[in-house]
Parts: sequence; C-alpha cells; structure tokens
Amino acid sequence: MPGSDLKTAFQRCYENRYTWEPGFQGYRGRCLWLQGDRQVEGTFEVGADLKAQVQGIEDAEVLKAVNSQLWEVAIHRVRRSFEQTHGENTFTAGDTDAVGTEVIVGGKNEGDRYRIKDDVVTMVHRHIHGTVVTIFTTDVTDTGAGYLSHTYTSAYADPATGEARGARNRFTDTFTQLPDGGPWVLQERVIENDNDPDDGGQTFRFEDLQAL
Repeated sequence: MPGSDLKTAFQRCYENRYTWEPGFQGYRGRCLWLQGDRQVEGTFEVGADLKAQVQGIEDAEVLKAVNSQLWEVAIHRVRRSFEQTHGENTFTAGDTDAVGTEVIVGGKNEGDRYRIKDDVVTMVHRHIHGTVVTIFTTDVTDTGAGYLSHTYTSAYADPATGEARGARNRFTDTFTQLPDGGPWVLQERVIENDNDPDDGGQTFRFEDLQAL
C-alpha cells in the first residue's frame, strides 16, 4: 500500500543481486571492441583489487571505453551489506505500475527512488555527483546465486531542471561463469545510443576468460 514501509521488500531485492564472493582473485582474457567495420583487440586483467589493466590497445578512446566497461562491471559486483549501503535510509511505498512498486528513499539519500518487482530492482533513479541517472531494467540473468541485469537503459539528467544530459543508452549484457564454479563475469556488452539508432552501437567482447 502507498505510504507503507518497504525496507524488508527492498532489502530482499538488494540481497538478490549477484555479487562476487569474498576472496575474489580476479580474472583475465582477451577484449574486443567492435563498431561498424572497425575492430580493436587487446588483452586485459582485472585484479583482486578490482582494477583493470588493458594491454595492446593504442586508440585512446577505445582504451578508455574498454576500461570503463570493466570498471563498471567490477564496481557492481562488490559485496556490501545492506546496512553498509542503506543503513541511514528509509524506504516508503509509492505507486505501483507495470515496472513495479515505487520505493521512495528518505534519510541520507533522500531524493533517490527505485521500483521493485519479483525481488528485482527494475528502476533506479539516483543522484550521483551532481547529476541524476535513471536506469530501467527489463530482463535479467538468473545465476542461481542472484540476478544480473541483462537488458536495460540508462539516461542522465540535470537534477534541478530534469533536462536530459546526452542521449539514452540501451544495454544488452551477456554473462558467463568461469570454470570450476568461478565467478560470473561479463562476456559481451552491446551499447546502442538513441541519437544514433542506425550505427549498430558499440560491442565489447571478453573472450578466453580465466580466473587468476
């Protein structure tokens, strides 16, 4: 019901996200960046400290893009307790629509909002570093140890005016589990931009993956 306390339901969704086990040692492999007829290849390693090292890519923009994707993956796999992340927040139910039930945040992160459905966070609306990011997740991958977002969109806006900052991006992520029960890692990410619907987007592939 609108106005009711949603802490327990939101915590269940938070703890249903897939995160890496403590003691994660990292992984490595080949990385490929593709756009149209262009293809750039290198190698990479993500260490236990979650920092990525990319070798063999001379194009500075592509190098930055590959590093960015690896960092984004790693930072979202870090396991932090609900209390660590949200201990100073409150969670109140708003309306419910096809996306899910609105979660209105109060306390430390007042102004943030989420939507939840079937123990999945289906919408994130957060204030980060002077901008607002809104993410809608439409499909997830069930690892058996939590979910990973498979298809989702991301858009940035001015927190004061709501004016868009750049075009919306559409993501399609494919994950794979490393051998012998290792961690789940990103195998492919396709990013399409609403301003350039016909360019085929950028594709990042990570192959020959091995745990460290």
